Amino acid sequence: MARLSWTSGPVPSRRLRKRHLVRRLRAEGRYGPRFRDVLPAFAGVVAVVCAVVAALTVGYHAVGPAVPVAGVAFLALAVVAGVRRGRPGARRRLGYYTADELFALDTEGLALAVARMLRRDGWRVRLLPAPDRPRLCARDAAGRRIDVAFRPVAEPLPDEDLPHPHPHRGERDSALRLVVHRGVFSARDVRWAQREETIRLLDGPALRSWAAGTRLNDLLSQGN
Repeated sequence: MARLSWTSGPVPSRRLRKRHLVRRLRAEGRYGPRFRDVLPAFAGVVAVVCAVVAALTVGYHAVGPAVPVAGVAFLALAVVAGVRRGRPGARRRLGYYTADELFALDTEGLALAVARMLRRDGWRVRLLPAPDRPRLCARDAAGRRIDVAFRPVAEPLPDEDLPHPHPHRGERDSALRLVVHRGVFSARDVRWAQREETIRLLDGPALRSWAAGTRLNDLLSQGN
């Protein structure tokens, strides 16, 4: 007597169902990388580890145990620093921001981010908070001063005060005035700033490059 079957077709095996699931997840971009995708990075890590071990071994035979001990301590400090810097909060305090983080900031948050980026580049910064128009006054080790304003146009607004409230005598003409805007300045703004010797414009692409680690001096030299 033949058995009755409750299915109307062949039942897919567990391996076949898993294969279909993996294909669907990969098509949706929710599946992890394949081994061949991570193989180059894995090989690089193995090569670096082998090179470090070989260097420590040579140092041990040449000098003594002080070399491997110092090497291990240095690697431990480097790992700790890398982990701390990789945390979003610690990374932002060091003056590094992603494009999405910059986009999510309001004007005061953007002023704080720019202040951190200036400090990262070696500037001493004073933040002048204001509800709508915060400003920054910064000075580097060479004595150069920079005043930072945040607005979508190059020219100062009619009711806008000068950035530095108490300038020293003779420093007003030598101060560089930086105008920061997360968008793009108009052609008229660019032409106006080019006629002024002390005005520099920092638009969205340059701001994102600065937040990623490029030094401000390099960005300003590219704009000249």
